[in-house]
Amino acid sequence: MRARFLDVKRLESALGYLRVGVVVPKYGFTAVRRNTLKRRLRELARQRLLTLADSCDLVIRARREAYEASFASLRDDIESVAPRVTPRA
Repeated sequence: MRARFLDVKRLESALGYLRVGVVVPKYGFTAVRRNTLKRRLRELARQRLLTLADSCDLVIRARREAYEASFASLRDDIESVAPRVTPRA
């Protein structure tokens, strides 16, 4: 699943709960900026994705453009991939 600033991959899991991994590009960015981006993405995943999916692993990979994105733009990206994260019937 690809959005403007993010790539999201869903993997089935038999654990019974949702796990979210966040990956951000390192090269050329300070630790402060990387951690800020990771905190934003984790919070958005907690707010929107934890209530939708169950028993799967999600990997959210931020692209370089995500460092310049506003919180609202990142939220829009999470919202655009949220319907595709729901459990498959």
